[in-house]
Amino acid sequence: MLAVRKVRRKLRMGTICSPNPSGTKTSSEVCNADWMASLPPHLHNVPLSNLAIPGSHDSFSYWVDEKSPVGPDQTAAIKRLARISLVKKLMKKWSVTQNLTFREQLEAGIRYFDLRVSSKPGDADQEIYFIHGLFGIKVWDGLMEIDSFLTQHPQEIVFLDFNHFYAMDEAHHKRLVLRIQEAFGNKLCSACSVDSMTLRALWEKKCQVLIFYHCPFYKQYPFLWPGKKIPAPWANTTSVRKLILFLETTLSERAPRGSFHVSQAILTPRVKTIARGLVGGLKNTLVHRNLPAILDWVKTQRPGAMGVNIITSDFVDLVDFATTVIELNDLLQEDRALAKC
Repeated sequence: MLAVRKVRRKLRMGTICSPNPSGTKTSSEVCNADWMASLPPHLHNVPLSNLAIPGSHDSFSYWVDEKSPVGPDQTAAIKRLARISLVKKLMKKWSVTQNLTFREQLEAGIRYFDLRVSSKPGDADQEIYFIHGLFGIKVWDGLMEIDSFLTQHPQEIVFLDFNHFYAMDEAHHKRLVLRIQEAFGNKLCSACSVDSMTLRALWEKKCQVLIFYHCPFYKQYPFLWPGKKIPAPWANTTSVRKLILFLETTLSERAPRGSFHVSQAILTPRVKTIARGLVGGLKNTLVHRNLPAILDWVKTQRPGAMGVNIITSDFVDLVDFATTVIELNDLLQEDRALAKC
């Protein structure tokens, strides 16, 4: 089976999404753009909730605008401090959690996106933006980037998890949902039984986008899935040991049917963490040195009804994160082979 896995990996990762002048393949350049389409046929009928799917944390935060106002997700004290230009520069170092754009993440194999959105003070057109301390790009621009990829890769499925909303009234929500409809149209998958969501079922319907909306507003639209269908327990720790214990515990408590499951393999800075590494930022202070250990935990996991499903990470390009998660699905092939023995 090991030989089969190696061959399958070469087939899936045989192209470069973005040419590198050095001629070598970095983790962000190895192309997993069609990994779902490349899965073996018997996995086409496995519920998506039983597959291993790579995701990113604060997926949109590859760019934030230090010239914009501080977001409504911040405290009044931070807003006052941010009047000093240097403070915003430092905030940017802790607000950015990804290096890759949506398109680059998709090409690398990321299929779950953690999205936080907000209106912007003083915006007369009621435009909605991504937000993580500072404002990011317009949601519309991000959606169009994702849709362009999906049009070119018609067998790839994405999960868009809108889980935090700031400074948004009913009019803002209606505008956001309209934007979602305009961007994806018939690619949107209506909310239904999680256990019926397989690759084959979605391919037959030509659906590629599952939208999760953590707000009662979801009840008004058939293509908005309730947030409770995709729980994402948060460890809220700076300790790798405590994070792994938390991930193991929440996986053991996972419902075997009826919902997806997100394992947030991320570390969260405390105030003192930020104070100690103020200039270094999130990547250099917390992520870079701990991500290899987190990836080692990922390598020990198995997908399935009581196993991992969606796994998210910060800075998904720093290690071979997406490919490592995708390859866990090969274990389902091995389980099938053993069952025949």
